[in-house]
Amino acid sequence: MATSSVNFVLIYLGVCLSQCKDLRHSSDDDLLLPYSKSHGPSHSHRHVRDCQPVTHGNVTHETWAASKHSNSPVFESNIFISDRTDDSGVHRWASGHVTEVHDPLRSVSVLEPRGPAGCKWSHRELVELTAKTRKCLVAQNGGFFDIADGQCLGNVISDGKLVRNSGGIQNAQFGIRKDGTLVFGYLSEDDILDQINPFVQLISGVVWLLRNGEIYISESIQAECDETQKTGKFQYFVDVISARTAVGHDAEGKLILFHVDGQTGVRGMNLWQVAKFLKEQNVINAINLDGGGSATYILNGSLANYPSDHCKTPKWRCPRAVSTVLCVHERLCQPEDCSGHGRCVEGQCVCQQGWSGPGCANLTCQTECGEHGICTENGCVCDAGWMGLNCSQVCAAGFYGDDCNQTCACANGGSCDSVHGQCTCPAGFHGGFCERECPLGFYGLNCKQPCQCHDMCPCESVTGSCNTTYQGERNISLHRAGHCLATQMWREWRQEEEAHAPKPYLSEQSWLVVCAILATSLLASLAGNLIQTCGKCKARGQRADYSYLPLGEINGSVERSRGQGMKSGKVLFQQEDSDSQDSS
Repeated sequence: MATSSVNFVLIYLGVCLSQCKDLRHSSDDDLLLPYSKSHGPSHSHRHVRDCQPVTHGNVTHETWAASKHSNSPVFESNIFISDRTDDSGVHRWASGHVTEVHDPLRSVSVLEPRGPAGCKWSHRELVELTAKTRKCLVAQNGGFFDIADGQCLGNVISDGKLVRNSGGIQNAQFGIRKDGTLVFGYLSEDDILDQINPFVQLISGVVWLLRNGEIYISESIQAECDETQKTGKFQYFVDVISARTAVGHDAEGKLILFHVDGQTGVRGMNLWQVAKFLKEQNVINAINLDGGGSATYILNGSLANYPSDHCKTPKWRCPRAVSTVLCVHERLCQPEDCSGHGRCVEGQCVCQQGWSGPGCANLTCQTECGEHGICTENGCVCDAGWMGLNCSQVCAAGFYGDDCNQTCACANGGSCDSVHGQCTCPAGFHGGFCERECPLGFYGLNCKQPCQCHDMCPCESVTGSCNTTYQGERNISLHRAGHCLATQMWREWRQEEEAHAPKPYLSEQSWLVVCAILATSLLASLAGNLIQTCGKCKARGQRADYSYLPLGEINGSVERSRGQGMKSGKVLFQQEDSDSQDSS
């Protein structure tokens, strides 16, 4: 039942915070300030802090190599609920968040309120809204600020830009250098302005909680001693329970963000409990950041903690508008723009051609472009017709021109010049783009060789061979040409024959008339003979004056009659009737 009630309250609070504009602004009633008049003592930028314990000599800060687990998630956020016992023996429950960041150099940034120039104009803004300017996955409030005018306090460096220089203020600092080194402790102005290995992120806190795995609060109180001892409030700031935020690192170099909910004097943790809790989590170095009503934790763009400030409507609680913010975002490249010569892909710079190095800052072509290119800030620029990192490769077949981005238009296997694209034709072809085959009677390169075939016959256009056949259009053309030539030759021969032939005495028409007359006469004669023959046949049927003898007998009788002096009593024909006598 209690759990359901708590969930209902959380849901209702979230709805109110997201929909009720007047509830988004806190009344700044839970103030937890370490100093009443100033934010710690200032010294010369060369000063080595005189309150530093002797055991540490002149070493005023600790460094640690940050982890670079590029294959791990950007962060892991854990919720804790812990029973803590204060100095009086009273048990109190405290809850909050511990966030582990696996690649701090590329995924952690210090943000100004509302974005760049926020500290310059003394802006204050809700952590949730500032986090949206960088798409923060996790964000929590950072350094201290003047509650009256919003001025950012301490040192601030955001993404390599020096936003605020405190002039050597003696407070605990957290920073990340360009090489990924994590820095915790006290810094002089010389340290902050170092250009050999400059800070890319830096923020100021108050009280060095853990140093080399040991609680360092007492030593920190002495180190931040000058004016704080006179106010009488610094000890109270350390001892009172309240909402707190802190930042530290573990032995692997992972960055640890700590947040605990609370309300000053009512719930939460004091700095001794925070230090002890972080030590139990194997944190090595840690500093305290702004707390009280400023303590805010944003997860994936939404408020994830219980604010301690009251809203303008007192029955609600609202987050406070603060100054700087610690932001955990997707991995960025170093530098973020890859020196202008590449693009950032999952925290790694992918360099443009001609550039190399983690940040794409190194030219790779200063002495490697050869005689066919020149080196520029964008890498080797090759002459037309050449390509490659050092301009040593001719354009691939079929391409020419600058960057080899022009396509050749040569046909029939012609190759183009890699510079201008002019076509060089193979044997058997010619034309600007090698699109035409050699004319009949020629062959070879540029079609300059005449065919050597008998009777001036055409040859093969590539080798000049006379023993060749043609295919396609050329075969059809030759067939048509041969047919046409043969037809013309036959016509000319006929005309020449006719021209030299003797002229006839009669014309063709006269010959036709004569032939017609002769044919008619022949037909008439034939008809007469037929008529006469038919008449004789009829007469023979009526008179039998003669008898028929075989031709052989007639021939024999004639011969014998000649030998006997016509003495035989037989004759060729004998009269059978009285008509024979009349004929004698």
